[in-house]
Amino acid sequence: MILPGKLWNTKARPPKSTPVGTRIKTVEPQRVIKIAPSILSADFTRLGDEVQAAEAAGVDRVQIDVMDGRFVPNITFGSQVVRALRPLTALTLEVHLMVTPPEDFIDRFAEAGADTLIVHQESTPHLHRCIQRIHALGKNAAVAINPSTPVAMLTEVLDSLQLVLVMTVNPGFGGQEFIPETLGKLRDLRRTFAERGLDCELEVDGGIHEQTAHKVVEAGADVLVAGSAVVGAESVKAAVERLLRAAAGSRAGR
Repeated sequence: MILPGKLWNTKARPPKSTPVGTRIKTVEPQRVIKIAPSILSADFTRLGDEVQAAEAAGVDRVQIDVMDGRFVPNITFGSQVVRALRPLTALTLEVHLMVTPPEDFIDRFAEAGADTLIVHQESTPHLHRCIQRIHALGKNAAVAINPSTPVAMLTEVLDSLQLVLVMTVNPGFGGQEFIPETLGKLRDLRRTFAERGLDCELEVDGGIHEQTAHKVVEAGADVLVAGSAVVGAESVKAAVERLLRAAAGSRAGR
């Protein structure tokens, strides 16, 4: 059962970040639900202010969606955006590489100041090599899977990851509707983590708001990427707290 409660601090990777969330009370070790605002929904003329507003709201990270117009049809940020944001915040900068091949991008985003690098399973035939390179650069390694990609495609690399990202929309654009068929993958991954004793975060991205937050948390997610539901709100802190309450409270009475 999820117990609603105030934001709290705990140890995280990398050490400079301070994660925030609500405690989870389950038969497994307690989980902390975290919100990761996506700057894809930000006012691009005020990116620094938007990231600092997220930090003031108590989150431990922001997600930077990098799109190349090839792996996905949209084009967004380059490494210079990460470089510009790095001195403005102590938050973990989580870079979601929706690019192909990711091998061409890993070093430049790591050098620019990214803390976590997320590559797509579908974007390279050399996934393990990408993970090795991310670790060699001293960064957290994560892999994302698209809605149509089965969990089995991650079997051989799970032990090497700090985070798995399940896309609950097709990557490329913000504001899409949540795909409910993806919930089964969250359940499968949460069960696999428990069976294999993995210390790995399970993140979800796409269509996350107050009406869907509890569904993904019940299915096993512990990091919720939120775009328009949080970023650009009149009070980012209030928006984060509303989303955490939706994730916790909707199940607390069941």
